[in-house]
Amino acid sequence: MKHAADRIADPWGDRTPHRRHGEWPARVDSYLADGLDPGAVQRWVRAASLLHSGGDAMDIAVTDGRMVGVRGRETDRVNRGRLGPKDLFGWQANASEDRLTMPLVRRDGHLVETDWDTAMERVVARTRELLDERGPGSIGFYTSGQLFLEEYYTLAVLARAGIGTNHLDGNTRLCTATAAEALKESFGCDGQPGSFDDFDHADVIALFGHNMAETTTVQWARVLDRLAGTDPPRLLCVDPRPTPVARYASVHLAPRVGTNVALLNALLHETIRHDRVDHDFVDAHTVGFDELAERVADCTPEWAAGICDVPAARIAEAAELVGTTDALLSTVLQGFYQAHQATAASVQVNNLHLVRGMLGRPGAGVLQMNGQPSAQNTRECGADGDLPGFRNWQNEDHVADLAKVWNVEPSKIPYYAPPTHAMQMFRYADQGSLRMLWISGTNPAVSLPELARIRAVLGQERLFTVVQDLYPTETARLADVVLPAATWGEKTGTLTNADRNVHLCEKAVEPPGEARSDLEIFLDFARRMDFRDKDGGPLIGWRSPEEAFEAWQRCSAGRPCDYTGLSYDRLRGGSGIQWPCTDDTPEGTARLYTDGISWAHPDVCESYGKDLETGASVDPVEYRSLNPDGKAVIKAAGYIEPHEMPDERYPFQLTTGRTLYHFHTRAKTGRVAQLDEAAPEVWAEISTADAARLGLGEGDLARIATPRGALEARLRVPAASPCGPAGCRGRRGRRWPGGTSCASRRGPPRSRPCAWRRPRRPSRGRYGRWACASTRRRGGRLRRPARRRARWRGGRTRCSSTGTTRRSPAGSAPRPRR
Repeated sequence: MKHAADRIADPWGDRTPHRRHGEWPARVDSYLADGLDPGAVQRWVRAASLLHSGGDAMDIAVTDGRMVGVRGRETDRVNRGRLGPKDLFGWQANASEDRLTMPLVRRDGHLVETDWDTAMERVVARTRELLDERGPGSIGFYTSGQLFLEEYYTLAVLARAGIGTNHLDGNTRLCTATAAEALKESFGCDGQPGSFDDFDHADVIALFGHNMAETTTVQWARVLDRLAGTDPPRLLCVDPRPTPVARYASVHLAPRVGTNVALLNALLHETIRHDRVDHDFVDAHTVGFDELAERVADCTPEWAAGICDVPAARIAEAAELVGTTDALLSTVLQGFYQAHQATAASVQVNNLHLVRGMLGRPGAGVLQMNGQPSAQNTRECGADGDLPGFRNWQNEDHVADLAKVWNVEPSKIPYYAPPTHAMQMFRYADQGSLRMLWISGTNPAVSLPELARIRAVLGQERLFTVVQDLYPTETARLADVVLPAATWGEKTGTLTNADRNVHLCEKAVEPPGEARSDLEIFLDFARRMDFRDKDGGPLIGWRSPEEAFEAWQRCSAGRPCDYTGLSYDRLRGGSGIQWPCTDDTPEGTARLYTDGISWAHPDVCESYGKDLETGASVDPVEYRSLNPDGKAVIKAAGYIEPHEMPDERYPFQLTTGRTLYHFHTRAKTGRVAQLDEAAPEVWAEISTADAARLGLGEGDLARIATPRGALEARLRVPAASPCGPAGCRGRRGRRWPGGTSCASRRGPPRSRPCAWRRPRRPSRGRYGRWACASTRRRGGRLRRPARRRARWRGGRTRCSSTGTTRRSPAGSAPRPRR
């Protein structure tokens, strides 16, 4: 067993080299509280990581009813005992002194402690009042990517069939909703085609906008072990920054921010021009190849070089790399998802695999990666804008089938329009049609775009806000009712990772004070509301996590994400299991589409797709005409210049990314000493050329401003970036004041113009996610220093959308009561 005290400085650990097609050797990582002897651990309780999408299996060490450490599970297929820094140290956030332990309600403008009955009756009374006066469309739910499957499914049932609202979405809308959309566009249905096991078999690994070294550290260790073994893979890295991945890449393409579609079209052009096409696969399993070939006919490397600012020879070299390999594995993440033409670019990666026939066999697959531990569960269970079980809301047979599972009339399930996405819900709240918002496990007062407007919306007199969380977050301070939730290690449930692997996480310790699991809270609400099915029985009949899992199994039966072959007992074995898992496939399914495309037929597909350039929905009749036999759809997209480009006032670009030691808004990782000390401050990266031109150097303090926000950060100047991307890592909140988020943006996430200058005084800000400012410019000048905005620490703020003035919610500043 390896002690993890050095895993901050060495996040990927020691190498265990292995050859291609060989078994990845085990290496067990562990960390116990200082001074604790392993023999003092009284019991080990199974779990999986809650701070990334890798699903690293681990066991929680318990002594005297307290968590005292973790160790990796050697027998698990995902990580073979390895744990990353967030896995090893993140569990300590559970014991943070500022955990919420009692329900809170707002009285006379202040949040005060109360009992559960009082808090829940206030929520129920307001719910009933709104249903009577305004109907189900006045109520919305905004959830997380960090709850358990059983909790998402219960939430979906009570929201869709209990309340009858269309307003249910997750914060996965901000990050990996693109993954789901890209898979639906190409394969008719969500579900990762590939497997993490493919890292052991691939000849070429292409990482598109995926800084794996910092986002999925254990899988990066797996790649490093392959690189250290015999017959190592070759890497293609598509990333504007000189990341650790880029340093190991055979080919590194650093495109201008927002030009991913142009780059992929050039790779497809070269693949088709050199006839590196698997024609048998294309003819048997796809539609749309001829249109793609026509659309990319003029997308030469030279054409793309002028747009992407990448040498044509390098593009041709990358095209040869992915076009001549016998086993290509591609991964895609935020560099594509949180960028201009996000879905279109991600779909082109799918197209590359379809054209080359790189699916359904060891080492050949695509992983449209997730960011959060249970992002896949939000999509499966219908808690992020889809119907449960990957059912199609435009298909009346699917709605009727779901109504049969829930024993309600189909008309009870809102399918008259697309499910409402998160940003639209906040627009409805701003406009006044949405009057109640229940937020669980997420912190939109820090994480959403246009923070000033979002905070103003949440602070409205007319909006009744329920917040269900672990800590007194910025969002909780704006709430009418705050419900203290239990978290990982304090409750039981299942998580599904980015390669469809299901893990069971069991309760290890009691939650603090009177905190309850999210499942218990949702079940209590459903009981008090007395939701009924069409026969008069309880709509939600389960009372425990295992019963909720069994209910989900019935809902998933016969669907792409079929869980019917799983059980809690089976998941208590040595490893997690990949869905679909049925009686016919009791060991799970390593790869999808091993024998053709399964779920793209018009009668069974989850979605009919959209136009990749306009966003217009494809009509069911049009889809049936295009794809009557249910093949994979090769869908072309032309490059469109970003809506906002650098100008004289804002001559640079801004994009987003990740840092290894933190997660999201740092609500958990910022409360862990080792992780906080590893990355205590926001920092900015700028290219060497631009730093020299601006007179900026390593460690200087800079202010980065966009039309929608600003932040201050110390500079880092990577030696390997003579021109191009630079970045500032972080997202600010009340615990880490000092500015507003540069990541604020309107509409879909994409790059933004920005400007740099030296600030007037030091910043005290510190946080974890980062925003990357690309310093490729089109002339112009830097902005003159502007007066620094006040921190969000109380006092009065002006609402940008209404022009009204209200008091900020920090500290004990009261909020007027309705």
